[in-house]
Formats: sequence, structure tokens, C-alpha cells
Amino acid sequence: MKIELVVNGQPRTAQCEERTLLADLLRDSFGLTGTHVGCDTSQCGCCTVHVDGQAVKSCTMLAAQADGCSVVTIEGLARGERLHPVQEAFSACHGLQCGFCTPGMIMASVDLLRRHPSPSDEQILEGLAGNLCRCTGYVNIVEAVRTAAGRLAAAEGGAQ
Repeated sequence: MKIELVVNGQPRTAQCEERTLLADLLRDSFGLTGTHVGCDTSQCGCCTVHVDGQAVKSCTMLAAQADGCSVVTIEGLARGERLHPVQEAFSACHGLQCGFCTPGMIMASVDLLRRHPSPSDEQILEGLAGNLCRCTGYVNIVEAVRTAAGRLAAAEGGAQ
């Protein structure tokens, strides 16, 4: 079947089988390997991307369901050489170790901060509950989200 969608701001077309998962389309057809597949069961969140502005786990979404949609992957967050504030905060706060879960954590964090610009620690933990990290104790990840919230709020204040 033919799939037409916008990926990271670029119109894309692909031929795929009806059973093709969005994660596989992104990785195999479009070469966007920042979308990691860790479990294939929607448990770990490593495959989190944004579809029409909402965080979704792409390992359990059919590519056909994204037909006509706008998809943003970890590769699409940065603006040229300038990282997204959440990406910067994860780096500055050491919110990663092996890095495997990091793209999904960042994508989930961006979605969380869109919904809750000044989240409480409880909201952060709840917002990231669908994403698993096997290396960290989440302390630095939570700090990264807090730091990103502050940076985004400062940027918003400067934009007014």
C-alpha cells in the first residue's frame, strides 16, 4: 500500500505492506534510526515519536494509521545545529547512560512539557511512566525535564 505522510517537516511517500509498523517504516524505509525498538510490545517507550503532535509508541502503530499525518522523530526536534531545549537539558543533566532509551524519553518529555509546561515531580514521573530506562535511577532524567521546563519557560518569556 502507498503511505503519504510528513516526516520531520518533509513530505514522504512509501510503499509498504499493510502490516508494516510505523517504527519499521521510519527505520527501514526512511533511515531514521533514532527511533529505537526495544520490546515490540509497547512496554519500554524507546520507539516514542510524535504523530500529529501526540506522543505515540511507534512499535505498535501501523504505518497505515499514520497515512496523511505529520510525524516527528528525535531527528526532527533540532533546528539545524541547534538542539531542542529538552535535548540540551538531557545532555547538560546527564539524563542518559547507554542512550538506548534516550530518544523515547526525550520525545515523551517534549510531549509532557507541551501538556504541563511547569510540571511537578509527580507529573514528570507520571508522564514518563511508559518509558523504561535500564541504566539510570531516573534522578538525572527527572532533573533534565525540570531543567528543560525552566529553559522553555525562559524562552517563552523572552519571546513575548
